[in-house]
Amino acid sequence: MSAADEIRIPLIPQKIYGVLGHPVAHSLSPALHNWAFAELGIPAAYLAFDKSPEELVEFLTAVRSLPLSGLSVTIPHKVAVMPALDGISGLARRVGAVNTLYWDGDRLLGENTDIAGFLEPLRDLGRTPGSALVLGAGGAARAVLAGLLDLGVPRVSLSNRTPEKAAVLAAEFGVELVPWEHRQDAAAELVVNTTPLGMAGERQELSPWADICMSPSQTAYDLVYNPQKTKFLADAEGMGCRTIDGLTMFVAQARAQFRLWTGRDFPALPARRLLRQLL
Repeated sequence: MSAADEIRIPLIPQKIYGVLGHPVAHSLSPALHNWAFAELGIPAAYLAFDKSPEELVEFLTAVRSLPLSGLSVTIPHKVAVMPALDGISGLARRVGAVNTLYWDGDRLLGENTDIAGFLEPLRDLGRTPGSALVLGAGGAARAVLAGLLDLGVPRVSLSNRTPEKAAVLAAEFGVELVPWEHRQDAAAELVVNTTPLGMAGERQELSPWADICMSPSQTAYDLVYNPQKTKFLADAEGMGCRTIDGLTMFVAQARAQFRLWTGRDFPALPARRLLRQLL
């Protein structure tokens, strides 16, 4: 029996959690959190809620009456959910995005666990990169920029297909703005993809770095974890670059969410093994 076959939801869940995004069919969050609930004997279930931007306000209103005990928030709602919340942590406010919703009494609050998740695999590099280029300007990019600045990377730059959005975010974080068509000229030691390009589904064959050579001295880091090896990472690996997939970050940020919701922790190594089998 595979690890995937062993994932089970308690017959009578006392609490319901879920992931909010659009799309979310590719998400492994339900598999991971339901495995963790079962592993620790917690009577809870975790579901997927695919809601378009037009449905977001109505859904968040319903969250207060369903009720849901907590939510993971993913593309494209990490920024848009913030006005509907009763409070936001200082970290999430600094980032300008949330990826976790939880209750404190009757108050629906927002937190960001992406920074800690993003930084975890970078610590294995053994040293701080001298420069980094962030591709994308959404909620995940905000967490990455904050993490790189916290890490002390001397030169951080940002590039996005929509220049107006990139300019606003670059100014907010005080980083260099690189036009999308010149992103290959940045020569950054670390290149981080925060866009959905390469994600399982209709974008899987796409890459934010298509047909552009990388140097073997560069490291390619993709926040996309499904598939584990995206086109961006496969191309970079073929050019001799070091690569970091999104799976370690995904598990790290999910463990932080789980602790926030339950006060307990699930083991990281078995969780990563489970997800690798599913992928």
